[in-house]
Formats: sequence, C-alpha cells, structure tokens
Amino acid sequence: MNVAEKIYQQLRQELFDFQLLPGDRFSETEVAKRMNASRTPVREALYRLERDGYVQVQFRNGWQVRPFDFQYFEELYDVRILLEVESIRRLIASTDVEEKLAPLLYLWCCDEGDRVRDSAQVAEMDENFHFSLVDLNGNQQMSAIHRQICERLRIIRRLDFTRVSRIDVTYEEHGNILGLILLGNEERAVAALKEHIEISKNTVREITLHRIQTAKSEYSINIKMNHSGA
Repeated sequence: MNVAEKIYQQLRQELFDFQLLPGDRFSETEVAKRMNASRTPVREALYRLERDGYVQVQFRNGWQVRPFDFQYFEELYDVRILLEVESIRRLIASTDVEEKLAPLLYLWCCDEGDRVRDSAQVAEMDENFHFSLVDLNGNQQMSAIHRQICERLRIIRRLDFTRVSRIDVTYEEHGNILGLILLGNEERAVAALKEHIEISKNTVREITLHRIQTAKSEYSINIKMNHSGA
C-alpha cells in the first residue's frame, strides 16, 4: 500500500468515525504534518475523497468535509432500490434461481444459534447480500453502478449495526426476501426489499444525526476545557 492509499484510508476512517465532522475545514499542510507525509500524496488522497463525495475543495481556502446532505443520500438510496428491484425481477424470471441463491440461503436462513453476532462482520455480510442480489442477474454494468452507489452510502450504512437488535432483524428480513424470491412472488419480494431498505435508511439517519450532535458537543466541551486550562 503506497503513502497516498494509506492517507486515503486513514482520512476515510476518520470521516466514518466522525473524527472529521461535516463542515470541518482543513488544509493540505495540516494533514501532511499530522500524517508525517509530503503534500503530494496528501493531495492525491484528498482528490480521491472528493471524487467519492466525502470532501470538497474550497478555492483559496483549503478543504472542507462535505456538509451532510440527506437529500443526496435519499437520491442514492432511490438508485440503489431501482437496481436491486430490477435484479430481483430478473432472478425470479431465471430458470436456476434456487441454485443461484443457495449460498445466500445457507448464510441467512440458518438457525438462530448459528447467527453471527459481531456487528462489523454482519455489516459486511449485509452489504455482500445486496451486492449478490445484483451480481446474480449477470449484468456487470449494473453491478458496477450498484457498488459505486453503496460505496457512497457506506459512511452512513455502516452505522446500522451499532444497534445489536438490528442483527436479528436483518437475518429475518433477508430470509424473508430470499423465501419470496424462491416462491416466485415478485410483488411481495419487491415490497419486502423496499421495506427492508427503508427501515435501514431511517435507522441510519437517526443514528447519524445523533452521532454528529454528540461529536459536536464533545468537541465544544474539549474546546472550553482547553480554554479554561490555558
């Protein structure tokens, strides 16, 4: 992994962990000093984050973490739903649907005692479940677009499983969707998928707002403590 990639990964993790908050401003020089690196790989990492939609360059004023725009995420969710719904329709129309779904059925329709309980692992499994729904229809361009959309949503979607209760709900909802696809019930399968994504979207919106507010409060407290101790 080269220096620019390391800086990119570290900055992205800081964004995901709300160490860098929406609206925060910073310079390439500040990042380079903090990362103990030259400005060239820092600039490369920042322009990559800009392409991903996480930060934006301010003319003659450094960089800024992109302010949280829930309308932007709503639109990404709309595109994601369109792709997954069409993929379900194609799966149901295929002649080997049971064979295609076998690995997903094994993972998500297991006994309750066999369910994975690690939140980070379940979050990754959940993302792969939705990737698979699209990948299985065989259209590589749909898959590529879907993965790009999910990558941009990851900053908020990863918060879904910070609530342990979401793990069992996700197993049940995924199992229900798979069962309806196997039955060939397109209308109910599509409705179940939309409801599943809508619940997740509302959950992460609530958690995101709470996390941002908490982080801002903690930042304000630290500033006041530093000033009082000065």
